[in-house]
Amino acid sequence: MSLNFRRAQEDDVSINLTPLIDVVFLLLIFFMVTTTFTRETQLEVELPQVQSEQAVTDNFRVDVVIDASGNIEINGEMLINSQADTLRRALDTVLDAGSQQVVVITTDRQTPSQALLTVMDVVGRMGHSRIAFAAQIDAD
Repeated sequence: MSLNFRRAQEDDVSINLTPLIDVVFLLLIFFMVTTTFTRETQLEVELPQVQSEQAVTDNFRVDVVIDASGNIEINGEMLINSQADTLRRALDTVLDAGSQQVVVITTDRQTPSQALLTVMDVVGRMGHSRIAFAAQIDAD
C-alpha cells in the first residue's frame, strides 16, 4: 500500500493595482475638468490726493481705471491692450448714446499721461463730455 501525499498547490496571492490606478486617473481627470481657474484682473492703483469731495451716483457711472503701467480696466474688466480702438469698442458696450453717464477715471500717481489722454480723447470723440477723476481725500 503506497500512499501518495501530494502537497496542496499554493495559489499566488497578489493584489492587482490596475483597477485602483484607473480609478485614481479618472478622479484626477474629473477634478481637472471641473475645476475653474480664475485670474486676478484687478489693477492696484495708488490714488492722488485732493482736499474736496463730490460723489457720483452708481447708475450713471462708468469706471475707467488706469494703472501705473498704462493698463486699462473698464467696470472691472481688463482690456487686452490700451489702444484707442480697443478702448472705444469696450466703451461702446457700456456707454449709452446721448445719456448723462459720467466716466469716472481713476489713475495711479505714476500713470503715463499718454494713457490718460487716450482715454479722455476716446470718450470725447464718442460724444460724452461728463468726465470725473477719482482721488483720495487728503487727511490733514
